[in-house]
Amino acid sequence: MTTAVAVRPQQSIRFRGRSFMAFVLAPNPPILGWLDELDNWSRNSPGFFVGRPIILDLAAATLDEAAIISLIAALGERGIKIVGLEGADPDRLGPSLPPLLKGGKHASAIDDAGSAAAANVVTLPAHRQGQNQTQNPPSSPAPNLEPTSLLLESPVRSGQSVIFPNGDVTVLGAIASGAEVVAGGSIHVYGTLRGRAMAGAMGNARARIFCRRNEAELISIDGYYRTAEEMDVNLRGRPTQCWLEDRVLSIAALD
Repeated sequence: MTTAVAVRPQQSIRFRGRSFMAFVLAPNPPILGWLDELDNWSRNSPGFFVGRPIILDLAAATLDEAAIISLIAALGERGIKIVGLEGADPDRLGPSLPPLLKGGKHASAIDDAGSAAAANVVTLPAHRQGQNQTQNPPSSPAPNLEPTSLLLESPVRSGQSVIFPNGDVTVLGAIASGAEVVAGGSIHVYGTLRGRAMAGAMGNARARIFCRRNEAELISIDGYYRTAEEMDVNLRGRPTQCWLEDRVLSIAALD
């Protein structure tokens, strides 16, 4: 007679992938000066980094383990959580540091044919700042690189964040103070721009920002930014466009 023996199913560990948009901070020496500029960004964009995965790119900064730990601690005091490192010498990294990430694709290398999972890194070097220049716009605007677009028929309210890395964003209403729109392409605002508009976030220097009424807290194209305090007062409250040319962030009136 054969006795049946119940066999408990073997438990298995399941590994699943997830794709998230991560922002990249790339400090340049002197680190204290770079932190000062980051503080300036944070004052004009409070809460921008809260709850977002941040990658620390150390390619431009030669730091030993102690200096990296100190930098991560300084960022932590500012509410910035570092989830991974790039561009660092593995020999300088100890077990207490975030993991060294490999195989990441630079934002400018992501093309239209790439998958949505590939478009997960936005380079946001807080130290890059365009010169404050007001001039006539070029006669023929450069074409956009991205073929897709997002239409927002409702205003973007304070505290809301809209991130669309694959193309242009058009807002039929306003962008409220404390709100933000991040686009891989250009940003068109048919109402008042009071919050933050960051165009060309995937490395598109040809992106532009258009708004019917400029009261922006911050504008940025391809990481080059200008805060409200740094804008020409004559351009406040007017229809404007912003574009990047030779690493100069320019703003001009449209009326």
